[in-house]
Amino acid sequence: MNDNGAPSDVPRDVPRDVPRDVIHVERIRKDFPILERVINGHPLVYLDSAATSQKPRQVIDAVSDFYANHNANAHRGIYTLGEEATEAFEGVRAKLAGFFGSPDPRTIVFTRGTTESMNLVAQGWGRKFLREGDEVLLTDMEHHSNIVPWQLVAQATGAVLRYIPLTDDGILELTDLEGLLTERTKVLAITGQSNVLGTLPPVKELAAAAHSVGAIVLVDGAQLVPHNPVDVVDLDVDFLTISGHKMLGPTASGGLYGRRELLDAMDPFLGGGEMISEVFPDRSTYKDPPHKFEAGTMNIAQEIGLGAAIDYLESIGMGAVREHEKQLTAYALERLQEAGAVVHGPKDLDIRGGTVSFWFKDVHPHDLAQVLDQEGVCVRASHHCAQILMRHLGVPATTRASFYVYNTMEDVDALVGALARAESVFV
Repeated sequence: MNDNGAPSDVPRDVPRDVPRDVIHVERIRKDFPILERVINGHPLVYLDSAATSQKPRQVIDAVSDFYANHNANAHRGIYTLGEEATEAFEGVRAKLAGFFGSPDPRTIVFTRGTTESMNLVAQGWGRKFLREGDEVLLTDMEHHSNIVPWQLVAQATGAVLRYIPLTDDGILELTDLEGLLTERTKVLAITGQSNVLGTLPPVKELAAAAHSVGAIVLVDGAQLVPHNPVDVVDLDVDFLTISGHKMLGPTASGGLYGRRELLDAMDPFLGGGEMISEVFPDRSTYKDPPHKFEAGTMNIAQEIGLGAAIDYLESIGMGAVREHEKQLTAYALERLQEAGAVVHGPKDLDIRGGTVSFWFKDVHPHDLAQVLDQEGVCVRASHHCAQILMRHLGVPATTRASFYVYNTMEDVDALVGALARAESVFV
């Protein structure tokens, strides 16, 4: 165990001299106990990592070790267990900052994930600084987590929501960006990678354009962060959300990166214990960020598990993660289209992540997913919390297969084979 209370070893059986652009999937798969399961008589094929990723033993062990040997409330007890818990918890904050290239751990606020982080920015920054007639610029492919919080703030402040449309290929239509991004724009809130289409918008270029008109930039990193190298300094974004459970970490782990000066200016999102400096009958003063935004007992064990997940991903290399998923996605696009599926999203793999949504033979995705489950194949059938995008696509839902470090070409073959069996049932 390292000083953070999280394992620091590389994935089991993966040599330290493995090239950083190669993933040895079969060795990695041995670290994931759930992949040993048999579902309905078939080996488990898990293709729903965009919803939540599976967890390696190193993460499971880190959470178990904390509860078994170090469990106490962080920042509270002046005794050995309390100090161990605090050191481990704060160690993950520093580790998370380093993972995204932030030089200051105080720029990381722990939350339960992207939804809470989006609400934190919308409520803490938006309610305080937006005025009637100000504009928040979103896109037609946003997850509801990056729409509904801004709707609530717009209703309270009089701000207006505008949307960047999509092309038929599922990329942003930016020909009228100057007409959308104006001096009235105060926030650009955009996904870093679509959870439906896999689209990777040009975040760095959009951030520069937004800053040129004085807008802040919030990036939904729920899908971007687990699958791509990310450097917040290079991207020059103001806020980035993190969902730990999508990057091999526990559920209810994650956080928000925010520029220090913006976090300083924001109001707290939640009030209560640990985020205060002093409390008087009629007012309170607050701690400096990030603690100003961390009221009550935090998700200590979960964040420690996230620290182990970061160790795991860094031992593989995020560049290797990205290249592995590009290969899987290319193979999946080819095989699905050969099978007769209509695949949504960009054709260019350089601007597409490892998420593939499709419509198959006029079979409703919910019916399709049930048949696939009988073959041991787990996919998502839903509007994927992106109903605006579904209307753009002209479908009520899609079937979605999403890949990660433990997936193989054989998993894609199993998916296509299961589709053939579904076709024999429904078509």
